[in-house]
Amino acid sequence: MLRRDFIRAGIATWGSALLARPAFSQAYPAGPVTVILPLQAGSASDVAVRDAVTEMATRMNANFVVENVAAAAGVVGLERFSRVKPDGQTIAGFNNSILTILPHLQPKHVKIDTRTAFLPIAGIANIPTFFAVPGDSPIKSIKDLIEACRKHPKHITYSSGAVGSPQHLAMEMFSSITGVKLLHVPYRGASAAALAVAAHEVDVMSMALSLAKPFMGDGRVRLIGYCGLERHPQYPDIPTLDEQGVPGYEYSSWISLFAQKNTPPDIVALLRKEAGIVTNDPALQKQLLHAGLDPWPKTPEQLAKIIKDDYKKWQKIVKDAHIQQA
Repeated sequence: MLRRDFIRAGIATWGSALLARPAFSQAYPAGPVTVILPLQAGSASDVAVRDAVTEMATRMNANFVVENVAAAAGVVGLERFSRVKPDGQTIAGFNNSILTILPHLQPKHVKIDTRTAFLPIAGIANIPTFFAVPGDSPIKSIKDLIEACRKHPKHITYSSGAVGSPQHLAMEMFSSITGVKLLHVPYRGASAAALAVAAHEVDVMSMALSLAKPFMGDGRVRLIGYCGLERHPQYPDIPTLDEQGVPGYEYSSWISLFAQKNTPPDIVALLRKEAGIVTNDPALQKQLLHAGLDPWPKTPEQLAKIIKDDYKKWQKIVKDAHIQQA
């Protein structure tokens, strides 16, 4: 073979290697990455997602833009993300309410299988939830709340971010277990619902700690019960609902990042790598704790199982509690 033939063969091999390289290696992300979040700005999930993607943006030398699509309890944002181009330029922040509860509450509107429609990237935070009342409320405990509800059926009010929101479902669970009836007052987002408690517009709310904290310093909001099965380490003096006469009560909410199902594997791998580093970073975890959130750096494999288990659990809860479906 002549020398020029060796050169031609080398150029051909080099060119094929270039074509075989991952397309995103130089071009991804090609501009800002949109993060669809079907929840209200300022909510606990919003805080967690913004903290995480800000750190990812720094590491990836990119721009991540959170877009709050807080409508129809998450249906609008869920539907929108299901239709985006699977190129990694749009990802999503979903909580368990959207992925594992909403399909049972609004089966006519959720037309996808949320267990398999998206690719988990990483878990970010678990959202500690407490029953909270106005600071000057005569209700001092969960026992007081139950007695008030029995004495004044459907007169004790509670706020939520919307029908089908985590706050709504947590209170429906409480009602189902105790047999008491409360009056639901939905607001436009969890932040507005928390403000309603602080302003004494309603009697009680199942409230994320991150939403309660700003009102606890001046005494406008008081926590009366924790929604986990064990007391929260930051507030060990506040008994769980289970301890206070609501047997087996447990409610928790988590928030995680997801990619479109058909996103190129190399892009998904990059997002998972960077998100995994960020969510396991002690600096971010400290930031989340300060905001009233529990770090929750779950792997994609762990998330897939959690989603499957939560979906089955909430399917039974919604059915057994006779929660009205739309």
